[in-house]
Amino acid sequence: MSGTASGVGVPTPRAPRFAVLIDTNVMLDVIFSREPWGAEAAQLLDAVAAGRVEGHVASHTITTLYYLVERGRGRGSARTAVADVLSFLNVVPLGADDFLRALSFDLRDYEDASQVAAALRVGAAYVVTRNPKDFKGAAVPPRSAGEVLALLA
Repeated sequence: MSGTASGVGVPTPRAPRFAVLIDTNVMLDVIFSREPWGAEAAQLLDAVAAGRVEGHVASHTITTLYYLVERGRGRGSARTAVADVLSFLNVVPLGADDFLRALSFDLRDYEDASQVAAALRVGAAYVVTRNPKDFKGAAVPPRSAGEVLALLA
């Protein structure tokens, strides 16, 4: 029965190996097809959608995505982008305690610290970002989309 649910050729769904918190810039790389980062970021999102890794975004990422996509591509594109993201990524709700916790982190950017607080809330193994230097010393280590894909190989 190894590898099948009933032993008759139906694959057993595999549970994700670990969880990641996806930084806003990675989402924007996919939406705006930014090179050279967009392709690997899209592959990572495909892996999330396929259930190979558990993907999360901080709640404030959703509003930031909407704002930036609306500004760059219009309201319809912003609505579509947000709806797509919400269809396969888990949204991490952040409250006052999380934002206070973020204030205690020794990171230069408060938004990045809030991303780390979200990652801690869900027990994410990594913050997926293309700006690892911004997360130097964070309680959750940063990884690029490519590094996470390599771990999934």
